[in-house]
Amino acid sequence: MGTEETLKRAVGQLDAVRAEISKVIVGQQDVVDGVLICLLAGGHVLLEGVPGLGKTTLLRTLARVLHLKYSRIQFTPDLMPADIVGSMIMETDDRGAKALSFQPGPIFSNLVLADEINRATPKTQSALLEAMQERTVTSGNTTHELDLPFLVMATQNPIEMEGTYPLPEAQLDRFLMKILVEYPSRDDLNRIVERTIQKEVVHLDQIVDRDAILGLRAVCREVLVAPHVQEYAIDLVMATQPGTPYAHDIANKYIRYGSSPRGAQALVECGRVLALMRGRMHLSTDDVRFVAPGVLRHRIILNFDAHADGHTAETILKRVLEGVAAKAGA
Repeated sequence: MGTEETLKRAVGQLDAVRAEISKVIVGQQDVVDGVLICLLAGGHVLLEGVPGLGKTTLLRTLARVLHLKYSRIQFTPDLMPADIVGSMIMETDDRGAKALSFQPGPIFSNLVLADEINRATPKTQSALLEAMQERTVTSGNTTHELDLPFLVMATQNPIEMEGTYPLPEAQLDRFLMKILVEYPSRDDLNRIVERTIQKEVVHLDQIVDRDAILGLRAVCREVLVAPHVQEYAIDLVMATQPGTPYAHDIANKYIRYGSSPRGAQALVECGRVLALMRGRMHLSTDDVRFVAPGVLRHRIILNFDAHADGHTAETILKRVLEGVAAKAGA
């Protein structure tokens, strides 16, 4: 009975958060759900889309609804690591004594927007990615813990690639999900324009706070994973690894490097959050299949033949998902 009440309360909170966000964000439900999944699974999210699709607005809205500290870092070629993590400064007290103290940077927030992450140099990118992985920042001999929950939402622009430093594949692997932000439909665009010409400002209510989010994370970790669902997630990852006995034929032909073990972990963790959102305390293969494109699209590296034949990560993953599903149903 306790578990059922916990489930009902958690689903109610998540539905209320999504409804509140929809007051500002029109459509893009898959993107909103993806960001929430990463927040509750304890990972980070990379959004890719052209400018003007509401990526910045989404995170700012999320911060208001969840009552979390928010910061935005605009990545540029001259951005330095200290501009992200902070630096040591000299301070003078009332008696004139000088001492070094740490001035925290914008990374010390719960929600951090790394806008156009591929415009900064690799050195600066690595400073952010270290904080993402370790949840700590080291300055001198002192290590500073970052507050939980901690989510980095990085954005990158698929156009205007001049003067950019694409993220290396090993660093891309640090992101739990990569979500593609598409253009809105005609109906959604109509609603966006209608809201633009409205006179009143949208008022957002705070639905949950930091403690409630950490509580939701704990509930997600209680979602049951049956052995056959775990095997399904492992089959999906191994089907992307060319040259192995479990590889899909299309992987052997078009993939240079398949997903790392992090991919299998991410499939299960993201799937558990999605199962909770759907009102269940057990993970299904359908949950894993739904999150698979977001989890795996940045974890596979295509070879030259794939590009020459017009394939993308999306088309390859679609075939892999179909192949694994057919094998599981056989």
